[in-house]
Amino acid sequence: MATRAVYPGSFDPLTNGHLDLIERSLRIFDELIVAVVTNPAKTALFTEAERVEMIREATRHLRGIQVQVFEGLLVDFVARAGARAVIRGLRAVSDFEYEFQMALMNRKLQERIETVFLMPHEAYTYISSRLIKEVAGYGGTVTGLVPPNVEKLLIEKFSRKR
Repeated sequence: MATRAVYPGSFDPLTNGHLDLIERSLRIFDELIVAVVTNPAKTALFTEAERVEMIREATRHLRGIQVQVFEGLLVDFVARAGARAVIRGLRAVSDFEYEFQMALMNRKLQERIETVFLMPHEAYTYISSRLIKEVAGYGGTVTGLVPPNVEKLLIEKFSRKR
């Protein structure tokens, strides 16, 4: 029986840190669903469709991956998907408290779903989507911090705003 996990996030945009966790998750699990979260309270730079496509393009070389959009409770999505685990990244100690609280709440809501914490490669520990957008928005280079297709999309997006 194949083991399936869900890696949720806004991925606005996908970074090399996210890509690192996706690749490493596929060493542990047979199948991975990258779940693009819709959050009406947040204003995203990229549409859901753009984020799904950027992830699909950046992960085209990987087997056992799906990209889906979801809203609502994560544990409900994970259960519907037939997954056994949620993948969460921890870049720094500051991430731990929030992620720990979420993992405990998810366990309370759906006991059979485990949370697996992975640390990205140390080269990516300082990268966040927020920081990438800020640097790209001011015309700075994000080469090596995001997949090439994402860098191209960021340049296009911000050149239209200038």
